[in-house]
Amino acid sequence: MQDTWEKAIACAIECSRCNKQLGKDDQRILSVYDHQPICLACKKEEENRSDYEAVSRETIGKCLSETEVLYGDPGGYCYYHFYPYKC
Repeated sequence: MQDTWEKAIACAIECSRCNKQLGKDDQRILSVYDHQPICLACKKEEENRSDYEAVSRETIGKCLSETEVLYGDPGGYCYYHFYPYKC
């Protein structure tokens, strides 16, 4: 899961969900469902899903066990599932 996240988020030129083109100043964020970079509009849709809270908790738990760092660690893998990033 975390092996290629830096490359995926840094190189994301389009949203993996809606295929919207992302410029260098556009924010992107990792999906808690498939860990792919998505635009903020798709993230809002994701947050409205009924299972979002449960999946988010699972993602945090998995992140903590795999990375052994706090999810709030700026620049960390877990961080970019919940906080937007620009190129």
